[in-house]
Amino acid sequence: MPTILREGPYRFFFYSGDSVEPPHVHVRRDKFTAKFWLSPVRLSRSGGFGRQEINQIQRLVEDNQELFLGEWNEYFGS
Repeated sequence: MPTILREGPYRFFFYSGDSVEPPHVHVRRDKFTAKFWLSPVRLSRSGGFGRQEINQIQRLVEDNQELFLGEWNEYFGS
């Protein structure tokens, strides 16, 4: 489960088996998790985060979209 970025309390990562789905990133803080599609950036699912925090995380994903897509392509060989 490669970590791509740590930003404040958030850890952005993907699972090694994620290649069967379109590019996306998972984010975790404490016991809360969310998944964002990367192209276009949109929330797939969330567990525990409030709406305001999800909006903040989505902005982080948007700001780092190129990094996440580059890491995805490098890791999965796309």
